[in-house]
Amino acid sequence: MEYQLADLFESIVDHVPDRPALVIADEDGNPMTRRTYKELDEEANRLAHALQAAGIGKGDHVGCHLVNGHEYMEAILACVKISAVPINVNYRYVEEELRYLYDNANLKGLLFGAEFAERVSAVAPSVGSLEVFIVAGDPGDAKVPDGTQEYEAFKAQGSPERDFTGRSADDLWVLYTGGTTGMPKGVMWRHEDIFFAGMGGGNPVMEPVKTPEELHTRIDNSEGAFQMAMFGAAPLMHGAAQLASFIGFWGGNKVCLIKKFSGHGALNFIDKEKINTISIVGDAMALPLIEAAAEGEYDTSTLFVISTAGAIMSASVRDRLKEAIPSGTILDSFGSSETGYNGMAAEGSSPDEGLKFTMTDRTAVVSDDHKVLEPGSEETGRVAQTGHIPLGYYRDEEKTAATFPTIDGQRWVLTGDRARVDEAGIIHVYGRESVCINSGGEKVFAEEVEAALKAHPAIDDCIVAGIPDEKWGNKVSAVLQLAKGASQPSQDELEDHLSTRIARYKMPRVVTTVDEVVRSAAGKPDYKWAKRVAAEAAGVTL
Repeated sequence: MEYQLADLFESIVDHVPDRPALVIADEDGNPMTRRTYKELDEEANRLAHALQAAGIGKGDHVGCHLVNGHEYMEAILACVKISAVPINVNYRYVEEELRYLYDNANLKGLLFGAEFAERVSAVAPSVGSLEVFIVAGDPGDAKVPDGTQEYEAFKAQGSPERDFTGRSADDLWVLYTGGTTGMPKGVMWRHEDIFFAGMGGGNPVMEPVKTPEELHTRIDNSEGAFQMAMFGAAPLMHGAAQLASFIGFWGGNKVCLIKKFSGHGALNFIDKEKINTISIVGDAMALPLIEAAAEGEYDTSTLFVISTAGAIMSASVRDRLKEAIPSGTILDSFGSSETGYNGMAAEGSSPDEGLKFTMTDRTAVVSDDHKVLEPGSEETGRVAQTGHIPLGYYRDEEKTAATFPTIDGQRWVLTGDRARVDEAGIIHVYGRESVCINSGGEKVFAEEVEAALKAHPAIDDCIVAGIPDEKWGNKVSAVLQLAKGASQPSQDELEDHLSTRIARYKMPRVVTTVDEVVRSAAGKPDYKWAKRVAAEAAGVTL
């Protein structure tokens, strides 16, 4: 047995076959689909055999163009069982973005939701590699590609037995990430590396497993043993949700997913399923939870951990969430599709005062000339990780070379986060390079300004972007989403609020409000949208 994800999952199945493994809720938070570990394994086996019969084999890429549901999780497991590669597809993409991703990922098979049939049909004919089409749900009168088979009927053709061979810890797991700018990139992980770096196999809180066979022995399978219910609120099309789900499986826990996130739906799900942990993405998911808690009556007393990843929660929102759900301890984690888990927010860290993280022993800050910076250095660089890291970006040697350099004989992955490391080894993160604004030669990190703005009680959410300026090259702009019932602060009021938090040159010169800022389904800010909105408000042509 190796550190291969299907092997590891099957070892858990055989240890706790009758435990609940997966619960899917509808958009209102009402549980609608349940699978025990044995049932989930058998359904995945059926799909795996059906995919093999359709010509999908080792190394072939299968797109998952789906919202959360049992189909998505079964597809992931089926692919890893036959050493095929599941490819996450952002269901918000329009035709041109989908055409790029389908082609770049070299998809051979595609599982898609019926609600996306028209888009899939418009794109599929131009992607020569696609051969197998499977639709989940009833597309009705919508056009589907020729040869498309219905998911449940297709799966029923396969055997529930396990007879898979040829697996390896070197099998690939590819996560497509769009980041904040540019077209999506496929991050190539070996199974063993993603297990340790992103799925808890190397969790510093616990002693890492030393052998694959050891994993299931950590689970108490005695009668009446406690089983944790873990809720990943983000869609599976994002890497963080996939990783969180597998962390749940490795503990023999009950993985809970919701078809589409909303505050009321999530709290209703927590109440009905007695959920213990929830993973969210920063303020974008915390605010709906706060509002729903104020508007409805839900029992959230079983919830003891609220973890956020992908975006750090602002201090004001954190305080409100603690008040709304007092039983939940809030944990901020730091990571990315390229690194997996980096570390946790340091004690006393606040986005309003600058982000600080305690990192694992695999993490450092690397200078622009590829030197690992010593603690206490005043120089800034990029957050970097070594050890279990990806092989690179799929079909992109140039970006792979830039992002995964070899330094003193050791491979590293460089994130887009600018940072420095202090004398105590705490890493201070300033923001993403890709959304850094150059104004008059000064660097302004969007996240730093966003955090300072969100500390204002009238501001629930915001996105900061640079727009063209004749004098300074770019000027800082902000698109604000106000708190319910709040009035827009004047420029003088904003500058007074910001004066103790950021330097004057970082202050937004263009401020506009919207009913709701645009973010991805996982809560990531849409900087392109914010730039367009701010430019329009300022009368600037991009």
